[in-house]
Amino acid sequence: MSQHDLPSPRVAVVEDEDELRGLIVEELGERGYDVVGLASAEALYRHMSVQALDIVVLDIGLPGESGLGVASHLRQLASVGIIVLTGRGGKKLMAQSFEEGADLFLTKPVDYDVLAVAVANLHRRLAPAMNGPALDDQDAPTWSLSDAGWTLHGPDARTLALSEAERTILARLLEQPGTPVSRTALIEMLTDQPWDFDPHRLDVLVHRLRGKVSSRFSQPLPLRAVRGVGYVFAP
Repeated sequence: MSQHDLPSPRVAVVEDEDELRGLIVEELGERGYDVVGLASAEALYRHMSVQALDIVVLDIGLPGESGLGVASHLRQLASVGIIVLTGRGGKKLMAQSFEEGADLFLTKPVDYDVLAVAVANLHRRLAPAMNGPALDDQDAPTWSLSDAGWTLHGPDARTLALSEAERTILARLLEQPGTPVSRTALIEMLTDQPWDFDPHRLDVLVHRLRGKVSSRFSQPLPLRAVRGVGYVFAP
C-alpha cells in the first residue's frame, strides 16, 4: 500500500507550550494532515473518547500526567502511533520512551520536515493494524452481539445472555472498538436522569459483567478502563 492510497492521518499534537503547539499544528496542517492541538493528557483522553486518532505527537513534560505515562497508557489501548517529541535528549530518556511504548523519538527544536516525514512513514507502517485485520484474518472468531444485542458471543463460540444495562454498555463500546467512550456518555445511555446516577454504579456493572464473562468464556472480556475518560473495548 502506497502513501497515496492512505487517507490523511488523524494526528494529535500534545504540547503544553501554546506557541509551539500552534506552530506544529499549523505546519502539519499545511502538509495535508488532519491535526488537532491539545495541551494535556486529560485533553487527549477526552478527545479520544469521541474521535479516533492515528498518530499522537507527544511532549514528555506535560502538566499532570507525564508524556511517558501517556505513552504507556496508549500502548495498552490501541494501534495508535506514538512520536515522542522532547527538549530533553539523551540515550537513557530515549530508551525509556521506547520501553513505555513510543514508536519514534525526536528532539526539539522541531524540524518540521523531519516530523512530517516521520508522521507519514509511521502512518504507512501502522496502516494494516489501524484498518483492521488482514484479509486472511477476516473470518477469525471475535466478540460480537446478536439477538438485537441481548446475546454476547465470544471467540470460543460460547454465548452469554445479557441484562439490559450490560447490553447497553457493550453495544456502545462495540460500535468503535479501540476508541474510548466517556463515562458520561455511557451513563447517559443507562438512564434518563444522569445527574442522579452514582458513577460508581457503572464501575460495579462493568466489574460484574467481567466476572460473568470470566466464568463463562475461556477468554477474559477485553473491556478496559481508560484513566480519566471511561471505558474502551480493546480486543
